[in-house]
Amino acid sequence: MPTVFINSPLGTTKIVGDENGISQISILEEGVISKTIPNELKLAVTQINEYFSGTRTDFDFRINPNGTNFQKKVWQELLNIPYGKTISYLDLAKKLGDPKVIRAAASANGKNPLWIVIPCHRVIGTDGSLTGYAGGFWRKKWLLEHESPTTQQSLF
Repeated sequence: MPTVFINSPLGTTKIVGDENGISQISILEEGVISKTIPNELKLAVTQINEYFSGTRTDFDFRINPNGTNFQKKVWQELLNIPYGKTISYLDLAKKLGDPKVIRAAASANGKNPLWIVIPCHRVIGTDGSLTGYAGGFWRKKWLLEHESPTTQQSLF
């Protein structure tokens, strides 16, 4: 499957996809940056770079994440969280229709295969704390500050 590695402010970003859509975007500590970009990935690369430069707040390239039906339902709900906003894991579970699915929703959130595009970083603890983030808390903090509508010294 076509794959590209690009630089981002948070590390090397790996993008995987084909004519059916982007199936994986992940962050690596380091990696060899690709010299060429496969045609199927050019729009995603452009939009990810625009996001990091501060000129893009949403993505409109085709996505094709692999997961269970429940995971896809959670990821679809995450896509509804506006840029610059956050919700709690409990709010996410309620939006899914059952506050008791909070752990399952958090687990699905953690298995998100489309870093940044499906904005799992916008889910925080009910008390406002930065809870669980596969990419590391420092990246979650950076992303939330990057998306903050007002310039502040620090949100957390």
